Amino acid sequence: QVQLVESGGGKVQAGDSLRLSCAASGRTSDIESMAWFHQAPGKEREFVAAINWISGGTYYTDSVKGRFTISRDNAKNTLYVQMNRLKPEDSAVYYCSASRRSDYKMIHSYQYDYWGQGTQVTVSS
Repeated sequence: QVQLVESGGGKVQAGDSLRLSCAASGRTSDIESMAWFHQAPGKEREFVAAINWISGGTYYTDSVKGRFTISRDNAKNTLYVQMNRLKPEDSAVYYCSASRRSDYKMIHSYQYDYWGQGTQVTVSS
């Protein structure tokens, strides 16, 4: 099993930046790719960005390209997402996820095996 714990959420104004972190523990050798999803109230969980744990290859949903950067620190078993120029529509609970599959272009939640508990991001206009 892999345990994931997110941190770094908060309340910011439009245009501000936040960096979310996700610490992985347990059978981290199982991890081949990781991703961030978000879920706003009344909406489905949506893909934000993903990264291959070994190669570092990345993939983003169109709405965050140029604003968000996903990265990882293999030595610390930690995933990050740097979120710049935040918009009110970015407000959601952000979830970290991990997969035993290496395809980092997986955009569906069912393709990921492990999930964190989520961290709230609120962007006011």
